[in-house]
Order: sequence, then structure tokens, then C-alpha cells
Amino acid sequence: MSWRTVVIASRCKLDYKMGFMVVRAEETKKIFLDEIAVLLIENPAVSLTGCLLEALVEKKIRVVFCDAKRTPNAELVPYYNSYDCSRKIKVQINWSDDVKGAVWSDIVAEKIRKQSDFLEDLGKDDEAELLRSYLSQIELCDATNREGHAAKVYFNALFGMDFTRSEENITNAALNYGYSIVLSAFNREIVAQGYLTQLGIFHDNMFNHFNLSCDLMEPFRILVDRKVKELKLVDFASEEKHFLLNILNDTVVINKTKQTVLNAIKYYCRSVFDALNENDLSLIQFYSL
Repeated sequence: MSWRTVVIASRCKLDYKMGFMVVRAEETKKIFLDEIAVLLIENPAVSLTGCLLEALVEKKIRVVFCDAKRTPNAELVPYYNSYDCSRKIKVQINWSDDVKGAVWSDIVAEKIRKQSDFLEDLGKDDEAELLRSYLSQIELCDATNREGHAAKVYFNALFGMDFTRSEENITNAALNYGYSIVLSAFNREIVAQGYLTQLGIFHDNMFNHFNLSCDLMEPFRILVDRKVKELKLVDFASEEKHFLLNILNDTVVINKTKQTVLNAIKYYCRSVFDALNENDLSLIQFYSL
């Protein structure tokens, strides 16, 4: 099973040879592809061969590309990663509005529950209790937007009353970086299971290629929030980014077993698809800490 997160930070050439990714710089290094779960290309000056790209797709390795500011801005997403994707896409298109709305309500409730737990861990009991009160107010498809109300209370409690998610600052830069890493993991898993990332159950932006990923990842955002709060940011540079990148190797509990976040995403996605296909919300498996 793949487990390594590989970061390419300096200018080099990457190619493929006999099951290994070969990194050609001042020194030449080899990394066994079967060990790689995530490949992060931080430097736009890195070049890759077509043979390596083909092998990365075949091995279902998540490849994330960064811009000149070392911020993730693209990823390698295969067209087909499941033998029966045509059948699954037909099923996905026919998911009923009722079951999609019910699943989304469950996802929102779990997200708010985890936000409340985090605030309680930080000793912010009043805000945590307020979020808990929202859980009984969630309607089908979160028609009353409890998620939005909870988000305002939550982020103000975490980062101060003047904090907004739209502001350009190092806290938002760190949050966005961490979210993009988690989003990439969801993109890979959704495609690997034969579904389209574009067709969401709630998100429906015609310009968003990852509507379904944005839906499913919501309860996992809190893992990033915890990391960013732990950093106590003064700067957001390579060291902080690599700290956030390691989030996929952290351990959570799902299906009554300890798993890495990367594996938990696989279990969780499969359970959500089972719930959507069987119209049975009890099949959804959320993680716990």
C-alpha cells in the first residue's frame, strides 16, 4: 500500500525507469512508485517525462502542481480509473434529489458537530454549545443554511471577531493550502471509484470541476483547521506547508479501526456512495479522533 508523500521543491527532471521515479538534479535519486501516495510538485521549473506521467496515472498516485508562490493550483486527474465507470456515472446522474438532500444534511450535521467538538477542546464552551443547538435546526438539504451560520460563529471563535474567510492573510493562505491538499485526496478517490467529481449532491457551480469533492470533504476541513490553529502562524513558508501536507498521514478512527486520513477518505467515500445508491443514510461512516 502506498504511504509516502513526496515533495519536489527544487528544479530537476523527473522520469521513469523500471518501477521507479528517477529524480535527476545535482544528485540522482530513485523512489519506488508503489510507495508514493502523493507527489507534490512545488517548483514550476520541474520537468516530467510522458512515461512518468503514464506510470503515475496507472498507479493512481495523486499528483499536485504548485504555482510560482508554491501554492497548489492544479492536479493530475485521470479520465477513467474504474472498470465500470460508465455504469456508475449513469447511477450518479439518477440519484434522487431527496436522497442527495438527506445525505447533504447528514454531512452538514457532522461538520457542525466536529466544529463544536473542536471549540469545546479549546475551552470555548459557549460557542460550542451554540453550534450544538444548530444540529436540531438542520432541515432537508440544509434549507435554513445552518452550515453558514455555524461557520461564522466557528471562525470568529477560532481566529477573532475581525476574521473573515475572504480576507487575504496568512491564516486564510494556510487554510486554503490545507483544504486544497484534502480536496486533491477526495478528487482522486472519487475518480478511482468511478464517479464524476463535477456532479455534486449540493454544490452546483458550473465553473467548479470538483463539486462532489467539495461536498464530501466538508467534515474533513476541521482536520486542517486544527493543524492551522496548532501552528500559531507568524509566517507561512515551506516548513508550515510541509507540516500541513503531512495531514494525510495523521491517524483517525473509522470503521472501528485506526486509519490514516488518506485511508479514511477511501472508507468514507465508499460509504457515502453506498448510502446514495441504497438510499440508506445509516451506511455513512464518519471518522472520529
